[in-house]
Amino acid sequence: MNPDLEHGQSGPGSPPIAQRVGRIALALVLVLIGLWILHEFLAALVWAAIFAIALWPLYRRLVGALPTQSKRVLASLLLTALVALAFVVPFVYLAIALAHEMHLLVELLAEARRSGIPVPDWVPDLPGVGHTLADWWRTNLSDPTVSREMLGRMDTRSLAESAREYGGEVVHRLALFGFTLLTLFFLFRDGASFAGKLRRLSDRVIGVRGEQIALHMISAVHGTVNGLVLVGLAEGVVLGIVYFAAGLAHPVLIGALTGVLAVVPFGAPVIFCAAALILLAQGSAGAAAVVVGAGFVVVFIADHFIRPFLIGGAARLPFLWVLLGILGGLQSLGFLGLFVGPAVMAALISLWREWTEPEAAAVAAELPLAPPQHPPPDLAGRPQKV
Repeated sequence: MNPDLEHGQSGPGSPPIAQRVGRIALALVLVLIGLWILHEFLAALVWAAIFAIALWPLYRRLVGALPTQSKRVLASLLLTALVALAFVVPFVYLAIALAHEMHLLVELLAEARRSGIPVPDWVPDLPGVGHTLADWWRTNLSDPTVSREMLGRMDTRSLAESAREYGGEVVHRLALFGFTLLTLFFLFRDGASFAGKLRRLSDRVIGVRGEQIALHMISAVHGTVNGLVLVGLAEGVVLGIVYFAAGLAHPVLIGALTGVLAVVPFGAPVIFCAAALILLAQGSAGAAAVVVGAGFVVVFIADHFIRPFLIGGAARLPFLWVLLGILGGLQSLGFLGLFVGPAVMAALISLWREWTEPEAAAVAAELPLAPPQHPPPDLAGRPQKV
């Protein structure tokens, strides 16, 4: 027997097996401690990675178009600012609209305390519940004595505590958003180098197949962004035009809400059906029918033709698994799971194909994904140009 093996060594020039096991254990412990320290920021880090992967092709074009020496830094700043504006501008618009509506609500409550709130003309016209709701309104809100008693039950102290709680949550979310933007800037600036190091790490730990799995996950993120976000925004624009043509109040705001909820599967019908009910209550039955009909046509085309092509085609995934990844990710991780779920499904399908198609896996293992002398692929999954 080899004396090296008897003493726990794997061969000449190799570290003892116990030493290698100790290194692995130490690395795992350090990784777990690092995850525990950063657990409050993990969501922000993942969001930054998703934004960087989704916008990396645009970043490459921008770097190629800029003539300055520090074009990587400038391109990173410009794209990070663009992402910030894409979130800040709608947030400010929504905050201004809500502040205006809150002002109207305060005036309405003051009027209710003085003389009650008369039944609006459209309430009795609501289908099914109109007359019942109108009777309840007359009994509870139109009578100033009853309305004053109902409003008096509201504890201003509890309302103030709720306002402070929600305000603290908003500040916390804004801080995480700022950390996401900071991380995104550095991912843009140093993303190519970081991708190369990840590739070398995956080659050492997993082998050449690890890079193929990573490329499938990147393709899944690209397809999910195109299929969910871009298609959802397009749905919001189209239905916003329909709202405007139907004479609905605040078509831009409602169209924006439609676009946001359209990112979530089956989310858009919630908004355009509510918009149709408002139009129906206002006596515009024809406009309500147009909104509902146009909404379901747009959602049908998007969900059955455009999204399966963009998401399933990019990641080479059956759309059923894409949908399960989206819904399961949404249930487990919230909005972040919309993008993480399909990426995980892509990795699982890649492993499944490798294990169930050994001939194809053997050929892929013998043929490197890229010649060793080439630079490592970037965040878009493409080799860098020399």
